[in-house]
Order: sequence, then C-alpha cells, then structure tokens
Amino acid sequence: MANTIPAARPRVPHFSSGPCAKRPGWTLKALSDAALGRSHRAKVGKDKLKLAIDLTREVLQIPADYRIGIVPASDTGAVEMAMWSLLGARGVDMVAWESFGEGWVTDVAKQLKLADVRTFTAPYGELPNLKKVDTRNRDVVFTWNGTTSGVRVADASWIADDREGLTICDATSAAFAQKLDWQKLDVVTFSWQKVLGGEAAHGMIVLSPRAVERLLTYKPAWPLPKIFRMTSGGKLSEGIFAGETINTPSMLAVEDYLDALTWAKKVGGLDGLVKRADGNARVIAKFVRENDWIDFLAVKPKTRSNTSVCLRFTDPAVTALPAEAQAAFAKQVVSIIEKAGAGYDLGHYRDAPPGLRIWCGATVQSRDLKALLPWIAYAFAEAKASLGKKAA
Repeated sequence: MANTIPAARPRVPHFSSGPCAKRPGWTLKALSDAALGRSHRAKVGKDKLKLAIDLTREVLQIPADYRIGIVPASDTGAVEMAMWSLLGARGVDMVAWESFGEGWVTDVAKQLKLADVRTFTAPYGELPNLKKVDTRNRDVVFTWNGTTSGVRVADASWIADDREGLTICDATSAAFAQKLDWQKLDVVTFSWQKVLGGEAAHGMIVLSPRAVERLLTYKPAWPLPKIFRMTSGGKLSEGIFAGETINTPSMLAVEDYLDALTWAKKVGGLDGLVKRADGNARVIAKFVRENDWIDFLAVKPKTRSNTSVCLRFTDPAVTALPAEAQAAFAKQVVSIIEKAGAGYDLGHYRDAPPGLRIWCGATVQSRDLKALLPWIAYAFAEAKASLGKKAA
C-alpha cells in the first residue's frame, strides 16, 4: 500500500529546542517599544532590565530573598559564573546524564581542576542513582532537565533540607515549564531562549541567601574574569541584581523577553505554562502508545521531560543497523519532514542517540504537534521503504 502524504501541516512548524518557537501571535510589533539607540545604563534601559527581573520573580514564583541577575553568554555563561565563583570551598558531587551535564563535569575536572570531585553519571535515557549523591555535606551541580536526553529529575526530594553545601542547578529547559523547588536550590540558571521562546545571548542566575553568603565569605584560588565577578571589594555587586548588567545587553532581546513574560502572565503564570507544556507532552505520549516503531528515550515515565521530548526508533529494521546507519536513518526522517515544510529542527542532538527531539514547551501549540505527528509517521515509512531498496 502506498504511503499517503498527510493532508495538513502545522501552522507553526517550529519545534527547535533552542531558540524555541515564539509565543502564539508574536509579531515584530511586539518589539516596538524597545529602547533602541539608548544606553542600557540610562533610566529607560535600567527600568526595562529591572522590570525583566521583577516579572521573572513573579512568573517563576521565586522567593523574595533570592537575588536574580541578568548575565552574559546565555545559560552557559550563568552556569560557568556560578561554578567559577562558588566551587572549591568544599568537595563537589557532579551529576550528569546527557551532553550539557557532562560538559559541566569536564569544566570542573579539567579546567577548574578541583581536587575533591565525585562524578555520578548515567547513560542517555536514565538518571544516576541520586541517593548516592551527598547533598548534605558537599556542593552539588546538576541539570534539572536534560535538554539532549529528554530526562529530568522528578522532584528535589533527594536533596537534603539540612544541607551545608550548595546546590547549583542548570534549569535552562525546565524553567517556566516545570515546578522548581526553590528551597532546595541555591543557584539556578536558565536562558531566555527556551520555554518562553526568547532570543539567545542572555542568561539568568538566581542566588539563594546561602549562595550569597558563600560569595561573601569564600575567595576562589583562581583569578575570575570580569564577566564572572559578582562581588567587589568584599561586597556583593547589588547592581547586577537590579538591572545593571556586567556587559551591554541587547535591548531588542530584552523587549522580546518582556513581551514573553507578559504573555506568560496572561496564560496563567507558571501554572498555565506548566499546563501547556504537560498538554503538549501528552500529545506525543499518545502517539508513542499508538505506534510500536517509536518510543521515548527516557526509560521511566516519571523522568520524561515535558519540554525537550526525545524519541528513538524501535523498529527492528532500524535497530539492526550499525550506529552510523541509524543516525543516517534519523536524519533522513528529519529531512523528509523539513523538505515538506511540516516541521523544522527535529533532529537528535549531535552527541545523543539517533532519533528525534521535539520541543513541547509552552509556546508550542498542541494543534501544531497534532499536525506534525502524521508527518513523522509518513517520513518514517518513506525512510524505512528506502532501506529495502538499498538492500536490493
């Protein structure tokens, strides 16, 4: 039987895991009030940056005594700022189960070269044994949601309430779509380009009072680049957490972030954003249940991401292929979909197992996901048919 081309396409075929789809209804007019051609240190610039911080606190329900700063270099810059400024005071447990977490392990072990480092890792699709992580006596660095694996921590119950160390959490693909347990987290980082569909280059760092105390009482043994410094003369640089950024931000990107935060409030704040992402993830879950040739990369349902949903092909004709051929098969599926204009940027991350990665964050509409799925089935059938032709 001939493979039938789907009749409809997504209205918005953008499923990239970063930068992600813009919020529904977005147009360039949303940026018309941007403070272009003005200094970010002028009152209009500082007011907008301070508003971005205040709205972030409101939407994410961040405690009043936690400080929020806008920092350079996206989430990567924020994580590096935290690690270079805070680690080394005590032993650190590094927890990783995908590409970015492994990158933080490399930086701590090979760049900072800390002496007392323990590493807890797991293969793609799984979590390490979190019970073995010493969250009471040691510092801990981990990602809340693995962007390249689609695996997240179910909650923060594994983190000790009476901890003496700090928890540093990369939450870039979790913030605004998953409930973060702020009382268990001392440093949280994320960027604008994920769940709210903002533009790249800017990161956010959130510090608990305990993290601030560490900054004020501990001086790293290594020199800190200017863009990592959060203290001056033994005091906290409070301006960073009031809109006085370390380097020059894009006021156009700031305006876009403000627009996204305003939209977030209109759809119900954090609860509304989580509901939208959860609903999107359920659309994918239904598709997986109905098709035996595809499955989640995440092994356990409770650890499956509701944002960066990663899938793998389970058809025996595909799994029997060598690793390189499986990767080529996945790329062929993605290519068929993209050439039809039915979905963009669906490929697995370069270091991840072959398959698909579909962004399901709050800015994605469920109707677009529902329109995408028949195209995945169509592209899979076309790619599988080509395997038989190659064999012949």
